[in-house]
Amino acid sequence: MLSVESATIVRATLPIVGASLDAITTRFYETMFAERPELLDGLFNRGNQANGEQRRALAGSIASFATMLLDNPGERPEDMLARIAHKHTAVGVTEDQYVIVHKYLFGAIAEVLGDAVTAQVAAAWDEVYWLMAGALIALEARIYADAGARNGDTWRQWRVVARREETPNAVSFLLRPADDAPPPPARPGQYVSVRVRMPDGVHQLRQYTLSSAGEDGLHRITVKRVDGDPAGEVSTLLHATVRTGDELTLSAPFGEVTLEDGDAPLVLVSAGIGCTPIVAMLDHLAAIGSRRRVLVLHADRSPAEHALREDMLRLTAERVFWYESGGAAPDRDGLMDLDQVEIPAGALAYLCGPVPFMREVRGRLLKAGVAARDIHYEVFGPDLWLADN
Repeated sequence: MLSVESATIVRATLPIVGASLDAITTRFYETMFAERPELLDGLFNRGNQANGEQRRALAGSIASFATMLLDNPGERPEDMLARIAHKHTAVGVTEDQYVIVHKYLFGAIAEVLGDAVTAQVAAAWDEVYWLMAGALIALEARIYADAGARNGDTWRQWRVVARREETPNAVSFLLRPADDAPPPPARPGQYVSVRVRMPDGVHQLRQYTLSSAGEDGLHRITVKRVDGDPAGEVSTLLHATVRTGDELTLSAPFGEVTLEDGDAPLVLVSAGIGCTPIVAMLDHLAAIGSRRRVLVLHADRSPAEHALREDMLRLTAERVFWYESGGAAPDRDGLMDLDQVEIPAGALAYLCGPVPFMREVRGRLLKAGVAARDIHYEVFGPDLWLADN
C-alpha cells in the first residue's frame, strides 16, 4: 500500500509524469543500452525496441500501476502483475536487474522532468517503483519455483523431430527434449521463449505459443514469418535455417492466460496466428475427452493462409471461419461479425489476435451478455492493450 504522504504527491504529479512517460522511457532505454549493451544480448527484444512497443508497454504499466494504487489503495492489481511476471520469467529476468532498471529509469525521470523532480517527488515515485518491483520479484520467484528453476535458469535444449509447412508463411516445429528427459508440464495456452544466436552474434528471444503439448513428450510451436528487420529477424531465421534434427534452446512454459477447468461453455476467438493458443486448448479438451460446449470463431485472410486450419476442423464441430478472400460455404466472407453468431449463455471466452481485433470482439461479447471477468485475452509481445488504457 502506498503511504499517505506519497499518495498525495503521486496524485499531484501523475499528470505531468504521465504526459512525459514516452520521453522518459525513450531516454531510459537509450541510456541503459548505451551503458549496458549486454542487456540486448539474450534478454531484451531489439525488435520491440526498434518499433517502440516495449517503450509504450513500460509507460503503460507504470501509469496503470500508479493509478490503481491511488484508486484502490487496499488492493494490488494482481491480473496486471501476473501478466508482466510471466512475460519476465519467459525471458529470464532476475531480481538484480530491477536495481539496474531503477537506476536508469529514475535517471531518465530526473533528466526529462528537471526541477519538477524534488526530493519528495523522487521519494514518492521511488515508493511506487519498489512496490511494483517487489510484487513482481515475489511473483516471479514463485513462477520460477513452479517451473523447477531458480534465478531465471529455465533453458533446455530441444531437438526438432519434424518440420511441417502450415502455410506459405507459417511453419510448425515438433520438438522433443534433447536429453530425452521428461518435458516440463505445460498448461493449454502457455508459451515458451526460443533463444537463438543471430548472424551478428547477438542472442535474441521470441515467445511462441505451444500449439500442442501432448502426453507423448512432444511439444509443438507454430511460427509465422514476420517481415521486417529486426522485428522479424528471429522468425525469418527459424524459417530459413531450422530443419529436422537441429536443436533449439527453449525456456520452460509460461503464461497466465490458460484454459480454466469446469463445465461452462467456451467461446474461443482468434485471428491469424492467434489461433495457436486456441488450438492448444482444443487439443487439450480432446485429450481429456471433455464434453463442454465449445464454439470456435476464427478470422483470416484466406483458407490457404489459415495456419492449423486442419487441426481446428478436426478438433471442433461448432465453428465459424471468416475469410477476407477465398472462402467457401460454410465459411463466411469478410471480417468477423459476431452479430451473426449466437453466443452461449454463461460462456467463458478466450481471445487471441491483434489488439484492435480483440478490442472489437470483447465489446461484442460484452454486448452479447458475456461477463467482463469471463473474457480472457493473450497478446503476442508487449501488452499494448494495457499501454493504451
